[in-house]
Amino acid sequence: MSENQKKIWITGASSGIGKALAEKFSLEGWKVAISARRKEILDEMAEKENIFSYPLDVTNQNQIKDVFSKIINDFGDLDLCVFSSGTYDPKLEQEINIKQNKFVMETNFFGVLYCIKTVEKYFKEKKEGHISIVSSIAGYRGLPNSSGYGPSKAALTNLTESLYFDFKKHNVRISLVSPGFIKTPLTDKNEFQMPFIKSPEFAAEKMFNGLTKTKAFEIHFPKALTVILKFLRILPYKIYLYLIDKGVKR
Repeated sequence: MSENQKKIWITGASSGIGKALAEKFSLEGWKVAISARRKEILDEMAEKENIFSYPLDVTNQNQIKDVFSKIINDFGDLDLCVFSSGTYDPKLEQEINIKQNKFVMETNFFGVLYCIKTVEKYFKEKKEGHISIVSSIAGYRGLPNSSGYGPSKAALTNLTESLYFDFKKHNVRISLVSPGFIKTPLTDKNEFQMPFIKSPEFAAEKMFNGLTKTKAFEIHFPKALTVILKFLRILPYKIYLYLIDKGVKR
């Protein structure tokens, strides 16, 4: 291993965007620590060059601390963390389901928050590095049949904006990733037509370029969809609610 080899830790790496991103970074020569709950998938991925398995449940704070300590001990240091763990079940969001909503918030929001808290001191004392948080365009504004997932991503987006200021004082970059529809095991659950849906490899390419070749705060894709949603985001409630209601009924 080269002394100059860059190192990254990716959570939610056993499928979808996280898995594709891990493979992309490894092919680009980065040393990649991957975490998720499914150990068997991580171990299989770790058979490839530059990828190393660190199974983890992001809702377990003590486990996060232990895994982070192991990564630092094994890797020596970290340059970038991408926290992308998440869960979603559209059938359970057809109506308000408190149990499901708590589970979604614990995984999508608090799971990421626990990870950020774990690495906070390390990066602030190091006075360099980069933490990237994977949210979703579903966090831009309220959408139908999304009583858990959308609010969890909205909270995550708001959190990332807030942390930008706190970490900038320590020369640590904070960035936000807002994907549109990407074909993953989570979006496979959707029963509606998803506009401009892209592959995990497309997402990984966009994220790699945004994380390593630009200084952008937000990395969002595909632009054909995100530009439309960014426009909807600034509309007054009266117009926005009318357009979404009309679109749902159509």
